[in-house]
Amino acid sequence: MRKDYLKGEDVETVYFGGGTPSLLDTAGISQLIEKIFSIFKVNAKAEITIETNPDDIINEKIKEWKKAGFNRLSIGIQSFFEEDLRWMNRAHDSEQAEKSMQTAIKYFDNITIDLIYGTPLLTNERWKANIDKAFAHNIPHLSCYALTVEPGTPLFKMIRKEKTSDIDPDKQSEQFLLLMQWMEDAGYEHYEISNFAKPAFRSKHNSSYWQGKKYLGIGPAAHSFDYLTRQWNVSNNNIYIDSINKGIIPCEKEILTPVQKINEYIMTSLRTNEGLDLKHTNEEAVGFELRASSQKFIEKGLMIEEQDHLKLTREGKLLADGIAADLFLFDQDKMMKEAKS
Repeated sequence: MRKDYLKGEDVETVYFGGGTPSLLDTAGISQLIEKIFSIFKVNAKAEITIETNPDDIINEKIKEWKKAGFNRLSIGIQSFFEEDLRWMNRAHDSEQAEKSMQTAIKYFDNITIDLIYGTPLLTNERWKANIDKAFAHNIPHLSCYALTVEPGTPLFKMIRKEKTSDIDPDKQSEQFLLLMQWMEDAGYEHYEISNFAKPAFRSKHNSSYWQGKKYLGIGPAAHSFDYLTRQWNVSNNNIYIDSINKGIIPCEKEILTPVQKINEYIMTSLRTNEGLDLKHTNEEAVGFELRASSQKFIEKGLMIEEQDHLKLTREGKLLADGIAADLFLFDQDKMMKEAKS
């Protein structure tokens, strides 16, 4: 049903993620890979990733994933400490976390692991121990995220009832600054705010989002983008399946205005080490406005301008979303339409 969305362009990356696709049996995963290759033009050097939890990584499964065509693993380790994993309500334990890396490196060179910092139990010393464990196994890519507490989650309710400590933003900032220094000292490139890679091991898939490339999302809640529109599927499984069985793609869509496109570029480009290209839109007025708006951040040491690119400093990366929002252009046409409606 979606085979024409990319208009025959080569597929450069395939990503099985969101949820836990490694729970699928290997025959089902292989069938999906085969279908993708039969419908789309998949580049011979495409990056093909599967997200997995440590407790799903066993020799038999990982061999089948490689046989199916995967060449990159993303492992949701989060922490190597038992106490942290229990606090985060993870299904795996610390032994499985370390064993998953030991098994993965037998079969894959391109591996990324997820780690979380800023939890109440995580001291700076234990945070360093988590990073050192990844270094010891020569993991070429790390994605590191500050813990966020979403409304309605069990953790959110526990904090509200004061059954566990709340998140300390100052502690999160400190651990992020430490992380950036440790990764630089170890020779990793901080190519996007949450992502660090050894040379040649950047995530091609995630980079495509930050570079504003087209992408097609399949499945409940999946998003798609074709330069002109953004599209997202319903998240309810039953509604999604029922619609597909009726030949209907259950999605909503919005047509992006020129200003929305620029604002998205501001948000994504500032997250990368290449930064925001002031000549990106080929409109002098836009570049002039962004340069003027950025001066207060440059004066505070949160941003630098380098060869017509605006880049966040380490301290600026702590405030990336707020800085980007401050630089957003005002979409007058969109506001007028909403006012009339």
